[in-house]
Amino acid sequence: MSISSSLNAGVMGLNVNAARLATISNNVANSSTFGYKRAEANFSSLVLQQRRNAYAAGGVRVDTTRLVDERGALISTGSATDIGIAGQGMMPVTDIGGVSQGATDRPLLLTPTGSFSQNEDGFLQTPGGLFLLGWPADTDGDVGGVSRRSGTDLEPVNIGVNQFSATATSEIAIGVNLPSSDTESTGTGAPYSMPIEYYDNLGAIQTITATFTPTPATAGNPRTNQWTMDLVDEGSIPATNLGQLQITFNDAAGIGGTIANVTTSGGATYDSATGLISTTVSSGPVTIDIGAYGDAAGISQLESGFAPFNVTRNGAPIGDLEGVEIDAEGRLEAVYDTGFRRVLYQIPVAMVPNLNGLSPADNQAYTVSQESGDFYLWDAGSGPAGATVGFSLMESTTDIGTEMTDLIKTQRAYASSAKIIQTVDEMLQETTNIIR
Repeated sequence: MSISSSLNAGVMGLNVNAARLATISNNVANSSTFGYKRAEANFSSLVLQQRRNAYAAGGVRVDTTRLVDERGALISTGSATDIGIAGQGMMPVTDIGGVSQGATDRPLLLTPTGSFSQNEDGFLQTPGGLFLLGWPADTDGDVGGVSRRSGTDLEPVNIGVNQFSATATSEIAIGVNLPSSDTESTGTGAPYSMPIEYYDNLGAIQTITATFTPTPATAGNPRTNQWTMDLVDEGSIPATNLGQLQITFNDAAGIGGTIANVTTSGGATYDSATGLISTTVSSGPVTIDIGAYGDAAGISQLESGFAPFNVTRNGAPIGDLEGVEIDAEGRLEAVYDTGFRRVLYQIPVAMVPNLNGLSPADNQAYTVSQESGDFYLWDAGSGPAGATVGFSLMESTTDIGTEMTDLIKTQRAYASSAKIIQTVDEMLQETTNIIR
């Protein structure tokens, strides 16, 4: 019994060391593979029921584990779409079949890093055939209420459809000083014009003409501090009157020159709390910030000349896509040659309770398993999830020095197990010779 158990233990030693050799070989082969997580073979003893006067070798078994929770160092690259994660978590990806499938049928894979580039259809793809997934953002860069425990709201990231982009203006802020002397009795009542440019839905520059007309005081009376503001949209054909505002300014100590009262007509509305004029131009609704009651910013009336000093607007003209970049929070932005930037997708970071329980797939990808637990999609850089880093790839977690040391130990253990089998064989031969 003891001799046969020794033989079994020797055979098991050969098997487990062969398995350990396989993990070492794979680790060494992938020592330069970006995103590779090394495997480890762990031995555990088997014990047979023992008797006091006899000992039987139980043997050994092996369990291989992929150490997914180990993090490789991030190295810098020259591509903005080389993406790594500085910390825990993985990016959602799919295979080539998943690009054309619906969200419920699409295979969801996870990868710690990827060298993505635009393919012929505009999708971001790794050389190994993994396609990046993300939540599409609206024109304001928001993804809305997305599912974080499933991939139903994820889509393959496609930047080809955003090759050209234009965003209509929806917010304008103006700053201008109106001369207070024009509302005195000596004023001529001559109007001042101010062009306000905005972008329409096609990215073309259009103009709103703002005309400021003073109301001079009658002879012998103090200045009126009153102006009429007319807004005309030159972008409409024919030009459209957007509305008229009657503006009265303060001349009291401490608040002199600020807006005291506004009345509107002709369609435009004014909010005294926010200082916003709401109207509709050729491209849609727009707000114009002229300042709230008592606010020194916006339109003022001081003893100086007519001085437009500030006009700002949102939106962007037509631009050609120059590239995409990702920030630490996973926002994938398109960068256009006009200097305009637009968020296209939000790339989440997936976390599972047991990273080492993920099932490995090809191309440094993993799938969720019963051992790993269900995933949750975090915003990059929030909670336990690491930040996304562009121009970076994660190195393999293989350490060649450690693997070579383990290789020598495995070789010796394998040779020792073989020696046990050889010794048992010789002892059995001796037993056979006794019978003869």
